[in-house]
Amino acid sequence: MDSAALRALQAPIKERYKSEPNAAFITLKAKGALDDANIACKVETGRALAVAGLHPATGGTGLELCSGDMLLEALVACAGVTLKAVATALDIPVKSGAVSAEGDLDFRGTLGVAKDAPVGFAQIRLRFDIDSDAPQDKLDQLLKLTERYCVVYQTIRNGPPVEISLNRK
Repeated sequence: MDSAALRALQAPIKERYKSEPNAAFITLKAKGALDDANIACKVETGRALAVAGLHPATGGTGLELCSGDMLLEALVACAGVTLKAVATALDIPVKSGAVSAEGDLDFRGTLGVAKDAPVGFAQIRLRFDIDSDAPQDKLDQLLKLTERYCVVYQTIRNGPPVEISLNRK
């Protein structure tokens, strides 16, 4: 897809959102079911069932997906798609590329071993390695706009309020 095709695809969507701002507000949903026999949660992905379980560092077998890995995978997916969209929109040539994310965790926190150990990632590093002939100022712009428009990155970075509840069936 080139920039003209992307603009043509998105133009009516953008116009609608300008004239009807409420149409741009969409609630994304995720659902899962607790596994009856194992310490796991079966997450509906829309394509297949993803079974998440304990990370081996907390007693898991490693056969199930780790939710921390899934968070990093979501970041990589969103950032990669955003970078490609921005590059396409701005006609910045990207021949090939790779996106990687890594995050540091202290599992003492989630296991309750040390009260001063945080629960969650202490740091996340997102990296793009791309092959492009574009000048550095265009690549700087590409990174800046990818950061600005990546939903998952902005969500992690800005920490929106999260409500939690437990309801009896």
